[in-house]
Formats: sequence, structure tokens, C-alpha cells
Amino acid sequence: MQPFTTLSGKAIPFGAANIDTDVIIPARFLKTISRAGLGKGAFAALRENPDNVFDAHAGAPILIAGHNFGCGSSREHAPWALGDLGIRVVISSGFADIFAGNAFKNGLLLVTLPPDAVDRLLAVAQEGQPITVDLENQVVTTPFQDRFEFAMDPFRKQCLISGQDEIGLTLGMGNVITAHEARLVAERPWIAGAAHRVS
Repeated sequence: MQPFTTLSGKAIPFGAANIDTDVIIPARFLKTISRAGLGKGAFAALRENPDNVFDAHAGAPILIAGHNFGCGSSREHAPWALGDLGIRVVISSGFADIFAGNAFKNGLLLVTLPPDAVDRLLAVAQEGQPITVDLENQVVTTPFQDRFEFAMDPFRKQCLISGQDEIGLTLGMGNVITAHEARLVAERPWIAGAAHRVS
């Protein structure tokens, strides 16, 4: 994963509530296990409208969404599609739990703020002004002196800052795991499955 510390940029002023994963990435685009290219299918039904906010704000790394974003099915393709679209942060007043877990595992930062704060950020985004998301200090700011603090699970925060998912963290402990396995074989060969090798 790409490390995340601070990101500043324009935001997509979406704001719709109860957007499910089928809206984020329709089922017809799920015939792949590759993340590459899924951005073209992101919000496909909404992007059929030539005046849609996604194409009007193409390249914006922040999405301002309504409450209960990511509800519906548990498809991991949803955060993949958002990432391929160039989105690194989604700000909302609430996220579906399974989507939140999938987003974290794929390096997508979800920021939960009160509805009035989200409304204010929507207004800033509609004006085309940049928004700054500082994960280290857990704050969202704007050029208008708006400052919104957000909560973040410490483990997820550290993973996102270091750019490591759970697999990366495990691989980073390779020496500890190898030492443990060697000690297990020496002390308890029957548990380690090595009893048949002892003669």
C-alpha cells in the first residue's frame, strides 16, 4: 500500500446517502480479479449523465459522500474501483462496516465526521477549493480556517501511515516467526509435526 500521511486536493462533492457497492461498481464490471481498470466502471450508472460530478472533478483524490456509504454487498471491488479512480479518501457521516474493513485493507482512508461538518466540506468542494486531510494529526482543514478532528483506530492509522496492510505486517515479522517455529520444533516436535522426522 502507498503510505498515507497528509493529502491536499480538490474533492468530489457527491453527498448522496445510502450509496451501496453496486452503485460504486456495478456487477457487470466484476468479471476480473485485477484492480487495474476498475475505475472506468466506478459509479457507471451515475456517470451516464454528462453533467455528473465524478467526471466534472476527474482526478480529485477526495470524495465527500452522504451517510451510510458502501452499504449493500461485501464486494472488495468497491474500494478497488475507488482507488483506480484516483480516490484516496472518502469523507462521510457514516460507513457500512464491511465496506470500511475492505477499504482499510486496500489503503483507502475513511474519515467519519458529523453531518454538519460533511455539509460544510461539500460546500467547500462545490466551490472548487482544496481540502486537506492530515491523518497523523487526525484533522481535516480548508482554506477558510475550517478544522474538523476525526477519530481513528490506532492500528489502522499506523498501517495506513506506514503503508502496510496485514499481510505486509506479517511478512515484516519474518525473523520472529522463523525463530518461533525453530523453537517449537526443538521444544515440542510432536506439535510442530516433526515427530516423524526424529529418529
